Amino acid sequence: MVGLAVGAAAQTATTLSEPAAPLLPQSFGQWKIGTADSSTASSPVSLVNANKDALEECGPQRSQVADYTRGGRSLHVEAIQFGDRTGAFSAFTLVKRPGMSPAKGLGSAAAVGSDAVLFTVGTSIVVAYPAAAEDLDELKPLAAVMPKTVGNQGVAPLLPSLLPTQGLVDGSVRYALGGASYSAEGGVLPAAALAWDKSAEAVTAEYKDKRGEETLTMLLYPTPTIAGTATRTVQSLVNAAGSSYANARVRREGELVMLASGTFAPDEAQHMIENTHLKQQVSMDNDMAPSTHVQILQTYSLLTNIAILAGVLMLAAVLLGLFLGGGRAAYRVMRGKPAASEPEFLSLHLDPQNKAPRFEKSGD
Repeated sequence: MVGLAVGAAAQTATTLSEPAAPLLPQSFGQWKIGTADSSTASSPVSLVNANKDALEECGPQRSQVADYTRGGRSLHVEAIQFGDRTGAFSAFTLVKRPGMSPAKGLGSAAAVGSDAVLFTVGTSIVVAYPAAAEDLDELKPLAAVMPKTVGNQGVAPLLPSLLPTQGLVDGSVRYALGGASYSAEGGVLPAAALAWDKSAEAVTAEYKDKRGEETLTMLLYPTPTIAGTATRTVQSLVNAAGSSYANARVRREGELVMLASGTFAPDEAQHMIENTHLKQQVSMDNDMAPSTHVQILQTYSLLTNIAILAGVLMLAAVLLGLFLGGGRAAYRVMRGKPAASEPEFLSLHLDPQNKAPRFEKSGD
């Protein structure tokens, strides 16, 4: 009985899991976690004030709030980690307030307001206040110690990368993964009509230049069939709106549905969506979307391997020819025969084997 008990205990598997590291560090740079300053006012960019339903569509995993101090100054930091970088970017465009300016050098995307700095790192979104543009360098150590992301979870979303750049208003890009976030971000179409249950994504951007002011809406669906149904829905909504969408243009390309609406002339609106494609050329120094980046790397790797294989086979053929031909010639020389003469081997014996027939004239 004791032996059976020991055997059963030995077969019981024990799984040890390491707890996840804290989302926010105990310190970064010269900032250390301390007591919040009671005089620190809340910011409209606070994640606590974000639309809860819209934020849930982005797939939050965990969150943390911390107050840091340095030399008598306090800094309030809020962070939320999402399931992937797509959700983090959608939350970033949801939380970003009008008037915030894009910033570079801090995380994957950053925006600066008069009293707060908002940025994304991997699959996390962070807001710090009170902070301004001059505090960007001080927040870089925080971005450096935030949890890193690898694999598919760290791939940038495809849809925002397709937006035309001519006339694009800085900070106007809004990316939604559901009806609540689309509505909260000011989408121009009725959110309930866009088939979010079919895994739809939407990006909205504002354009302003000599052509006028235009809103470009792009919807991405899993299949062309679903996109075709969505295109007919969008077109019917535009037709029903009448004069308010007089210059609007709708176009579908594969899984992508586009709507250009605003004060652009009809030809200009049509030109905008005609020159927006699902598969575009991208430069290697920019963030590339999942499928584009992977396809380029796979194609490059395949062509490189083909070239290497062809070179190896050619070299092997040359070496084999030298080995066989040179070895045979050396063997003939060792036997006292000419190296390049082997008539019994080279001859196919095609000479006539019989004597040519002779015909004699018959006598008269």
